Amino acid sequence: MLRDRYRPIVQTDWSGEPADALIALHARRSAESIARFHEQSNGRRIAVVLTGTDLYKDLPESREAAASLDAADRVVVLQDDALRLLAAKWRRKAEVIFQSAPLLAKRAKPRGRLDVVVVGHLREEKDPRTLFEAMRHIPRGLPIRIRHIGAPLDAVLGDLARTLEREDPRYRYSGALSHGLARAAMQRAHVLVHPSVVEGGANVIVEAITAGTPVIASRISGNVGMLGRDYPGFFEPRDAQGLAKRLVHALEDPRELSCLRCACDQRKRLFRPQAEAAAIRALAAGLVARR
Repeated sequence: MLRDRYRPIVQTDWSGEPADALIALHARRSAESIARFHEQSNGRRIAVVLTGTDLYKDLPESREAAASLDAADRVVVLQDDALRLLAAKWRRKAEVIFQSAPLLAKRAKPRGRLDVVVVGHLREEKDPRTLFEAMRHIPRGLPIRIRHIGAPLDAVLGDLARTLEREDPRYRYSGALSHGLARAAMQRAHVLVHPSVVEGGANVIVEAITAGTPVIASRISGNVGMLGRDYPGFFEPRDAQGLAKRLVHALEDPRELSCLRCACDQRKRLFRPQAEAAAIRALAAGLVARR
C-alpha cells in the first residue's frame, strides 16, 4: 500500500538504517526500536500500531508499552472500541484504521440447513472450548453443521477437536488450510462464528463480511469494535448455551440471518482495501511531512 510512493524497509527490529519515519507494530514488542528511533530521530516522526496484545494484556502495566505511546506522534488502533481504552493523552493522537479484504461475490447458500464456519488457530484466546460445549446444547436432530479451520497450536485443544469430530458427525475439524481455501469456506457458509475471549480486531470478521457471510461473535471489546456496539449477533463470552441458542435461532428463523446480513452490509464499507490503503498512505504522508 506504500510502495507506489515510498520505499518501505520492513524489519523485525530497527537496524539503525536511515529512515524518514517509523511505523512500529506492537507497543511493547517494538519498544526497543521505538526508543532508539526516538532518541536519534532529530524530529522524525513515529506511528505505533496497537494490537490486541498491547490493548488487553500489556497496557497499562507495561512501562515499555507506555513509553512507546508517549514517544509516538500517531497511534493507530484496528477497531473503534479500542479508542475507549486509551488514556486521554494517547487518545488525542490516535486514529482507527480498519483492516480490509477484497470483496467476494455473494454465493447462494444451501437451503434447509445451517452451515457454520469457524476460522482461527486453536488456542485459548480463540476459546474453541465454548464452541465444543455449544455443540452439546444443539439438539442432534437439527441440520446444523460446523466446519472448524485452524492449526492446533494448543495440543490439548487439537485433541479435543479431533475427539469431537469422531463423536459428532455434525462437527468437522479441517486443521490449517491455505488462506484461499479458508476464505472459500467462509464464502460458502451461512454464518461465521467467532468465539474469542481476547481479540484486537480480527481480520477473519473482515474476510467473512466481505465474502457475504454474516457473523455471530462473542461480545468482547475487539469484536464490538469491528461489528458495532448495537450489532444484533453477539453472545456473551464463554456462554456455550447462548451460542447454541443463536445458531438454532439462525436455522429456524430466516429473519435472523437476514438481520445479521443487513447489519454486516452496513459495516462492509469500512473494510474496503481502498479505504485501508488511503488511511495508511495518509498516515505515512503525515509522518514525513515537514514540521
